[in-house]
Amino acid sequence: MKTYVLIISENFPAYHPLAGEPTNFIDKIKSGEKIHTIRSNYDLWERRIEEVNKGNAIISVRSWTGKPCRSKQKEHFKLGKSDVGIEGLIFMNEDISNTHVTKGHEITFYNVNRDVKEVSVEILAKNDGLPLREFIKWFENYDLNPDHTIIHFTNFRYV
Repeated sequence: MKTYVLIISENFPAYHPLAGEPTNFIDKIKSGEKIHTIRSNYDLWERRIEEVNKGNAIISVRSWTGKPCRSKQKEHFKLGKSDVGIEGLIFMNEDISNTHVTKGHEITFYNVNRDVKEVSVEILAKNDGLPLREFIKWFENYDLNPDHTIIHFTNFRYV
């Protein structure tokens, strides 16, 4: 059976104002406070999630034991068939730092059938396990132009 690795940050990244502080993401996933994670490369993750949901693969949720990409990985849990879902994500505003204050600040989600729904960035941040300010700081240096992926850890879906 194939195993796909999904790395979850245990600490805020170096560019974030809370750099080095714990994110508590693993505990938030387990408690249901963080119900998804955001990744780039929708097409890649769509294929992987499809394999998982067919029972041909699992997702190993891991974190780094030290410096990212320079230390061993620690597995926290596995996601299998019916434990995971996927939706596409489009940021409507290229500058996420302005997303919460400008009119039309919605985030657009779509499912594999391309059904669409718009949701506010506040809701996205909450479901991703971060206060709005910390969420914005996390993503303000990202390239928000390409489609992104929401990998769900529960049965919740936006669309």
